[in-house]
Amino acid sequence: MAGPVPVLLAHQLGKVYAAGTEAEVVALKDVSLRIERGEFVAIMGPSGSGKSTLMNLLGCLDTPTSGRCECDGVDVATLDAEQLARLRRDKIGFVFQGFHLLPRMNATDNVAMPMGYARIPPAERRRRALAALGAVGLADRTDHFPNELSGGQQQRVAIARALVNSPPILLADEPTGALDSKTGEEILSLFKRLRDDGHTVILITHDAQVAAHADRIFVMRDGELFAQSEAVAA
Repeated sequence: MAGPVPVLLAHQLGKVYAAGTEAEVVALKDVSLRIERGEFVAIMGPSGSGKSTLMNLLGCLDTPTSGRCECDGVDVATLDAEQLARLRRDKIGFVFQGFHLLPRMNATDNVAMPMGYARIPPAERRRRALAALGAVGLADRTDHFPNELSGGQQQRVAIARALVNSPPILLADEPTGALDSKTGEEILSLFKRLRDDGHTVILITHDAQVAAHADRIFVMRDGELFAQSEAVAA
């Protein structure tokens, strides 16, 4: 009997930029990865190791040169542009090092913004945005603008925005990079709580101390992916 479908499955992913030219760069080499629902996984590596390229492929923001990527059992290569956009909207929430909040919108409106693309009525958008802000501990900051919030609070708004469409997957790229260590620890504790609530959290980082909060750690090196134990032994 077949087991549960993994939330993300990468099979021998390869990515080559400027293929066949003198400027050719092999960014990924035969990367395979299986991530189950409700896991907290870290992908660690220095700049240029290929971790951001892998993140873009897992997040359906780019297409591989070879191999395949499945999201909830669907081969993303079979989807057209509109279907891909819908998959990203419904399945994946993105959190980045830069908070990417709109300065002229308060916290509630920043969080509600993605729902505009889903044609959700304004009253329902506001209700969901307030609930998402409450879930990240910002129920008392809903009317504050970004310049009235600390870095940690701005990142919480960004996480609430990523969660507002209830995606099963949260993809976080260096989410603590712009924060002091204490605030970073608070954000990582929030990710653990989200994992406990059933979200799948994938954390991209260069920092071993940050990666240590995850349940499983993978290490990118020269475009190849290793389990942490394999990388230490290599």
